Amino acid sequence: MSVTALTTAIAVAATPLPGGEAPAPNAAFSFALTALDQAPIKVEPAAGSIEVPPPIVPANSTEPSPSNQAAQAAEPETGAPALPAQPESRALPSAMGQTDIVVTGRRPSPDDPLEELNATSFEVTQSVDKAIVAPIAFVYVDVMPRPIRMGLRNFLRNLGEPVVFLNYLLQLKPGKAAETVGRFVINTAVGAAGIVDVAKRKPFNLPHRRNGFANTLGYYGVPQGPYFYLPVIGPTTLRDFIGNRLDVLVFPLAFGKQFSRPEVIVPIATLNELNSRIEYDDEVQQIRAAGDPYVASRSYYLRKRQAEIEALHGRGNGKVPVILPPSEPKQPAPVPAAPDSEQGPSSGAEPVSPATPSAARTP
Repeated sequence: MSVTALTTAIAVAATPLPGGEAPAPNAAFSFALTALDQAPIKVEPAAGSIEVPPPIVPANSTEPSPSNQAAQAAEPETGAPALPAQPESRALPSAMGQTDIVVTGRRPSPDDPLEELNATSFEVTQSVDKAIVAPIAFVYVDVMPRPIRMGLRNFLRNLGEPVVFLNYLLQLKPGKAAETVGRFVINTAVGAAGIVDVAKRKPFNLPHRRNGFANTLGYYGVPQGPYFYLPVIGPTTLRDFIGNRLDVLVFPLAFGKQFSRPEVIVPIATLNELNSRIEYDDEVQQIRAAGDPYVASRSYYLRKRQAEIEALHGRGNGKVPVILPPSEPKQPAPVPAAPDSEQGPSSGAEPVSPATPSAARTP
């Protein structure tokens, strides 16, 4: 219904009826509103304008129309204030790949309850060794002629023979105890107080052996106790620490009180440490090249001490590798494929009677 028709309808409704009575205003407007409801208002576009059709919204769509969105944006919502827009979480591009998280750390060892303190002591000792002990040891090797250096080493070994003899007696090994006495007498008398190791040569053939109270305690089953890495002494256990202190007490008993004086003990201990540092340099370098040098040092010491005690019982030669080789994973045993019932047994195999139990079949 156009605007012209609406105006005409209103004018007709307002015209007086015959008899001088005018229609009620309410009836006129009711007629006009009824006509307006029944026919939509058609607004003709102006000349030159472009008619844009309204957007088509499906009947079952839940999205609000653009007009509703504008109205909601214009009228603030009553009640709780609007929250700020949350940033949109986006997944990382697949080209970035995934990063593997590797958790590093030592497994706790029941033999090493003071691991943190021991590891710190190990690192400090290694730093001192690299800065002081190792340079002095190799200067000692370069400066000191080899015959003199070997003579000092033999002299220190000869001083330890009474300790070796006593512990072989305690371990009920009289044969080796007698050999130790023979070495000490021959080297002291013929080898200039042990400077020359005559006993290891023909016709005596008496090699040098190491033994001590720590071995005797382990030989009789005394537990090793907790592991320690002491700044000056190095790796040890409670059992070995006690045994080594007992070894030191034998020197004054065997050679006199002068061997209990610091001016005698300190030079002997220093020379012994330099000789040991040179002798075990290969082991030290292998331990430092390990993934975890502290764990490698602890493992090597404990395995070596156990092997030495086992050798006293006649099991093994007391030698172990510094670094254990990586263990190869065990391959699962191949499972034989079940024969295909449709094709029968494979070629070359004897047919099995149905009455034969499956456990009796030969693979």
